[in-house]
Amino acid sequence: MKLIVNGTERQVEVEDDMPLLWILRDELGITGVKYGCGIAACGACTVHVDGEAMRSCQVTADTLEDGMEITTIEGLGTPPALHAVQSAWVEHQVAQCGYCQSGQIMQAAALLAEIPNPTDEDIDDAMSGNLCRCGTYPRIRAAVKTAAQTLQEA
Repeated sequence: MKLIVNGTERQVEVEDDMPLLWILRDELGITGVKYGCGIAACGACTVHVDGEAMRSCQVTADTLEDGMEITTIEGLGTPPALHAVQSAWVEHQVAQCGYCQSGQIMQAAALLAEIPNPTDEDIDDAMSGNLCRCGTYPRIRAAVKTAAQTLQEA
């Protein structure tokens, strides 16, 4: 199967029931996507599949089609050119342990692509499936608002 991962065409041959999470981590060496629970309850494994936020632990190889675009935290932005959400995360010092952050950031980026100026309720609804054991939820909401403003000004 041919996938476009972070803008690069990648060929993978895996079992039909292999989750995208393990395709990315084990087959392609992309480790920004994290394993959290394996049942789509925590959001640590969130990536974008054709622009939509999805839990990669629940997306199996047999549901992927040739040419699908997969974006992970590594493809969202780079240290010299951070995505607005990544910059806002740094500005608001969201991360504590950091384990959930790639999933949180990917979910927030998908939210802002869909709703450029989200309300608190929009943010809470969109982010509710992404758990943070450190409890940085107020910082997450503030960072999403800052990123929204930054993207609107761009």
